[in-house]
Amino acid sequence: MAKIILTGDRPTGRLHVGHYVGSLRRRVELQNSGEYDKIFIMIADAQALTDNFENPEKVRQNIIEVALDYLSCGLDPTKSTLFIQSQISELCELTFYYMDLVTVSRLQRNPTVKSEIKMRDFETSIPVGFFTYPISQAADITAFKATTVPVGEDQLPMIEQTREIVRKFNGIYDEVLVEPEVLLPDNAACMRLPGIDGKQKMSKSLGNCIYLSDTEEDVRAKIMEMYTDPLHIKVSDPGHIEGNTVFTYLDAFSRPEHFEEYMPDYANLDELKEHYRKGGLGDVKIKRFLNNVMQEELSPIRARRAEFEKDIPEVYNILKKGSDVARETAAQTLSEVKRAMKIDYFEDQDLIRTQSERYAQK
Repeated sequence: MAKIILTGDRPTGRLHVGHYVGSLRRRVELQNSGEYDKIFIMIADAQALTDNFENPEKVRQNIIEVALDYLSCGLDPTKSTLFIQSQISELCELTFYYMDLVTVSRLQRNPTVKSEIKMRDFETSIPVGFFTYPISQAADITAFKATTVPVGEDQLPMIEQTREIVRKFNGIYDEVLVEPEVLLPDNAACMRLPGIDGKQKMSKSLGNCIYLSDTEEDVRAKIMEMYTDPLHIKVSDPGHIEGNTVFTYLDAFSRPEHFEEYMPDYANLDELKEHYRKGGLGDVKIKRFLNNVMQEELSPIRARRAEFEKDIPEVYNILKKGSDVARETAAQTLSEVKRAMKIDYFEDQDLIRTQSERYAQK
């Protein structure tokens, strides 16, 4: 069986460093590993519209922002298929068929759906499209017969819903769909990078993000504002690592060579943490170190983005070509699904022949 990846992002704004360490960086590594036969990266605009239906221009404008972030991070259209969800009409049809395989009560029990409903204060006013997102996501994954779906820990219930749909479809109809496996971030700090204010989640609406497209000065200013340990008032005070945003970011971004380059007094992050716990190490010094680390990581991304921004029509052309490839793949899966469900009336020559013979005998 071919090894295939499907993943993507909602175009509701520019992507931030949480997206980067949580998924983007890993996608580039997987793309360049040579271990996968196909990689599909989706800009999930149709899903974004389920809770932004009154503001389609927001989604429309952010298509290019997400595409630029993808390309600047190193996603290569010659190795990965970059496409726009709404341009693949087959996904809507698959979603419609899968709806018969899922009950309302099962959707209501989905922890991710429950948490998102609460976060958006939907209560009883939840749009049906948003409520049925796990089914739509199953269509996205199965349309490309993805064997691997890189996600954060909070998305595990969604993938389990897809696996249930696959098992139920294959059990009722035929072994057409592929049951995907989850690929979690290999660094625990990357699973859910907090906002610079120490909030549990980095969020555009909370204004606590460091964006991949931020300038060097923007990044520096945001790091210097970062939440640390409120009890670490004087340099001599013992400090706490747990819940300290600066150290969470160092867990996600720093590498041994960074210490040799920017903090030679320490062999590694463990030594730095130990000194901070004992006291005698100021927050400003650590924030400056983090700034050096993150600028080294983000500088080439900014440079690549500047180059892609010079030819926006070509970026749209990349997305169009990718969408054409994705549509062909999804159409093949849809054809197999309809055959298994016995609704491929005009392609089933045996059906036409037997019905013809049946009526000829009257």
